[in-house]
Amino acid sequence: MPRSAQEPAHALWLAMTTVGSAAQARELAQAAVQARLAACVQISAIESVYRWQGEVLQEAEWRVLFKTTARAWPALQTALAQWHPYELPAIVGWPLAAALPAFAQWVQEETTPPAAPAPI
Repeated sequence: MPRSAQEPAHALWLAMTTVGSAAQARELAQAAVQARLAACVQISAIESVYRWQGEVLQEAEWRVLFKTTARAWPALQTALAQWHPYELPAIVGWPLAAALPAFAQWVQEETTPPAAPAPI
């Protein structure tokens, strides 16, 4: 989803997916933070009821919530689609209307790759 012309690249976003195990959730969280695609990731155990291939299923899942920016969201979405263990993962993202300014600055800093060193 492209950013709107009104949305600054530093605007905060939340992204979310679900996976079938705590280990899978931790792997996605670690990979996203290591790649600077998210500043923080929260993992929660949940119960999901859904229809899949004509059956109604109910299973334990883990919700994975990523704190990111509008600038990082497209790359995070692409990476999650590549890393995800599900055949058809729910990968959703939405802009935040407001945040504590100091928190917003921290998310921005943590999702900005460090500058390349100047050549010698």
